[in-house]
Formats: sequence, C-alpha cells, structure tokens
Amino acid sequence: MKDGILNIYKDKGYTSHDIVAIIKKVTRQKCGHTGTLDPDATGVLPICLGKATRLADYIMDDEKEYVANVIFGTETDTQDASGKVIDEAVFSFSDEQFMEAVASFIGEYSQIPPMYSAIKQNGKKLYELARSGAEVVREPRLVHIFHIEVLEKDLPRSAKILVRCSKGTYIRTLCSDLGKRLGGFAHMGSLVRTRSGNFNIENSITIEEIRRLAEAETLDELVISMESALSFAKATANEDCEKAMYNGVALKLSDVVIEREPTEGETVMLLNKEGILVGLYEHSQMRLKPKMILRVN
Repeated sequence: MKDGILNIYKDKGYTSHDIVAIIKKVTRQKCGHTGTLDPDATGVLPICLGKATRLADYIMDDEKEYVANVIFGTETDTQDASGKVIDEAVFSFSDEQFMEAVASFIGEYSQIPPMYSAIKQNGKKLYELARSGAEVVREPRLVHIFHIEVLEKDLPRSAKILVRCSKGTYIRTLCSDLGKRLGGFAHMGSLVRTRSGNFNIENSITIEEIRRLAEAETLDELVISMESALSFAKATANEDCEKAMYNGVALKLSDVVIEREPTEGETVMLLNKEGILVGLYEHSQMRLKPKMILRVN
C-alpha cells in the first residue's frame, strides 16, 4: 500500500480505534486516525497510512463540519442519547428566542469538556473517572464556532443543526449548552461528521467497501495523496536545488517556484518535480526551513 489517507465513513457502533485496527489489518500498514468520533456518531474519519501518520496532527487541526439533532427537555450524563437521563423538564421558547440562542454561539465560545470524554486530568481519562462515579472540575476551553445553520426544527421538541467549528469542539456539549441558554435542558440525539478539513462525506468509503477493494487488490486507487490532504501553499524546488530539498537543507524563496508568497511563519508544502510531497517547510526571513522531511531520494 502507498502512503496517504483513506477517507473512511465510520458507521455507528465502531470506535475510532476499531476502525484503525481494521484498516491496519487490511492494509498491513502503520495507521492512525485524525480525530476521534464517539461510537454512536457516524461520518468522516480520515485514516492516515504509512508516512502520512506523521501528518495526522496537521489534518486534525483543520475545520470540522457536523450535522446534529438536538433533543430539548432532557439532559443526560453523557450529553447524548446513549446516556442516562439526569434532568428533565417541559419548557417552551419562541422561534425568535431559539434563533437568537443559536446565533449567540457563533465566534469564540468557552466550552467545558464533558465528563464522558478522552481528555486526561491528573493522568486519568475523564470517562474513566465518570464510570467510577467521580466528577471533577474541568477547565473551560476556548473553541470557535464558524457557522451554525438550522436545517430543520420541530420546536420546542427538537431541531437539526449544521455546525462548522474548530478542532476540540464537543457538539454534544454545544447541544446541552443550547438547552441551558434557552432556560431548560437538551441533549444530542444523533451526530454525523460531514467534513474534516479537505475530506467530505460524499467521497467517503465504508469498511465493507475497504474490505472488498482490498480483496480485489484495488484499494490503492482510493488512497488520497498527502499533498491533496493538506491546505498549505505548494512550492516546487528548482532542478538544481532538488538534492538539497531531499537532504532537508533550508532553501531561499528564489530556489523554488511557489504558488503565492507565504507570510512569515507560514507552513509550505515542498513538492518534487513529479508533484509528490517531500516535506513541510516553514517560511522564515525569506527562506524555507525544514519542519518535517517525509521522503528521501
């Protein structure tokens, strides 16, 4: 198998680690995911293969898009439909109040991570503490909501929303906080991740398809190249500088053909003459300095 990324559609019931284990067995490659999805959630889960595992953090940093069902009137201990109901109350609100509350989350938003999450505190994952009956104070984290669109509403019972957000955003916490902002309770009924960076649900493939294509020895055709997975500016080294590029030597901007001049500190993808990603470089003082070399000539 070649290095790159598979755009997997995660079905309900699988953990992200389950998917990694399946892909590893099928491809016999080193694998890693680019951001967990809860077992009850479905949708886009890019899996990195081989050298592309080194790019996982960069892919994980990209914007995410989700479609979530919000159920009003009940709060659960997990903030989603899989949890135990811990509070419920009938409450009402107007359409105008609902739309104002939704819009109020756009921008920077201080979010307290849920107890049922993989975040570590004092060396233990929060969900492990939650399962033992403990609840600890969690530090709020700043996340960014770029866009919220109301797709459907059956107020005051439920609503379907599309959310574009930064990494680290818990959509089930957003649903719970929306209920509180309206003066009551809410939890997330279902969740689909429709986009993660450059990976869209329309182009994703199921585990069943992966297995079938692997048996037919045609899975390589669906591996997305590393350079296509990232959104950084692209540069190609001049022919007389190509050897230096493979050796991880800093290059002047005049040594490369670049699609646009980068800003100071910006990351740039350096490609060889075949258009294949060789490494990631940082623009500093009119030079490209190596951050990560992925290929050696």
